[in-house]
Amino acid sequence: MNRRAAIQRITMILGGALSAQLTAGLMGQVINLGPSVAVSEAQQKLLAEVADTIIPTTDTPGAKAAGAEQFIMRVLRDCYVREEQERFYAGLAKLEEESLKLSKQGFAGLDAAQRHELVKQAAASNKGFFLLLKHLTIAGYFCSEIGATKALEYLPIPGRFEGDLPLQAGQKAWAL
Repeated sequence: MNRRAAIQRITMILGGALSAQLTAGLMGQVINLGPSVAVSEAQQKLLAEVADTIIPTTDTPGAKAAGAEQFIMRVLRDCYVREEQERFYAGLAKLEEESLKLSKQGFAGLDAAQRHELVKQAAASNKGFFLLLKHLTIAGYFCSEIGATKALEYLPIPGRFEGDLPLQAGQKAWAL
């Protein structure tokens, strides 16, 4: 293992905020060798809409444009056991059911304010589902090309290391 890979792994371990599954997903590893949940096209579209509610399009593209739902589905399939996948997709289905109760239409048909309110309710009533969804959405977004280059300041070929540079007013944080 080279020094850069070792430093990346130590940083992730010491960070403590990332689960073992998310860390493995970020490293492109497959730790779930058992069966996985088959994801329908409707679930994929719903996941894209919910992720886009968490990181919406503003002056930068949102999670849907970055393809965060593809990352979420891959990490769930490759790094979470079937029971955890089933709980996650059950939470997603519950969100769709609540949307249908609220407005007689699916989540995708709601306006931004209604989506935001429904996601806030899900965060309060089903914390486990929402925290996993939020962590995977953020990781998927900022690991994408759009997240790294449009939402963060990106320097493809860095110069010398300067660890304490002040940010200019309105400057984005740096992508690592």
